[in-house]
Amino acid sequence: MIRLDGADNRSLPGYELRRSIGYAIQGHGLFPHRTVAQNIATVALAILVTRPVGVEFLPLSRSLVNIGQTFPPVAVLALAVPAVGFGEKPTLIALFLYGLLPIFENALTGLTTLPVNVVEAARGAGMTGWQRLVKVELPLSAPIILAGVRLSVVISLATATIGSTVAAKTLGEVIIAGLLSNNFAFVLQGGLIVAALAVLIYDGLSAIERYTARRMGRETR
Repeated sequence: MIRLDGADNRSLPGYELRRSIGYAIQGHGLFPHRTVAQNIATVALAILVTRPVGVEFLPLSRSLVNIGQTFPPVAVLALAVPAVGFGEKPTLIALFLYGLLPIFENALTGLTTLPVNVVEAARGAGMTGWQRLVKVELPLSAPIILAGVRLSVVISLATATIGSTVAAKTLGEVIIAGLLSNNFAFVLQGGLIVAALAVLIYDGLSAIERYTARRMGRETR
């Protein structure tokens, strides 16, 4: 049985099946805007553990983030479905856990390798801790943080395709439809769409990253 958007598409003519695939692509709501919350939460955690009030939580935070990376997304889906049911929720959990590490580690690197003279100059100018964070530390760290976001977003895009195995609306529906119908053209179509999106997003974020690095005078490679 081939299900796209909840309907059995075995008996549909080719053009109807292609239209159903188009609807599945349009309904691909797991990516990328739903990863914004993950990015904000992870950077906020990195900021917390680099402040004096939260530095003692750094080892624990690193351990938790690394644990999230060690679990395969398929295993996370298998564990999450009994708890939250089928659909987007288990997929979002898997994507959240699997995409934490690049953002967190890059945010830590960016925030802990700032030029000492710049930070001291900001402190000497009378800036408060919040002002230094917003006006100095985050802007200077932005290129390195964006490098982590770029990796996490591409990982999430590729990983989101498996969400279709638990009834989430992702680009994986196209690939699964091809596998179930022994139609290599649909498998190739779905794979090419995912690959093309990954390349476009990677290049787009890389351009933003390079622009930010030039503005801030920091190289990410």
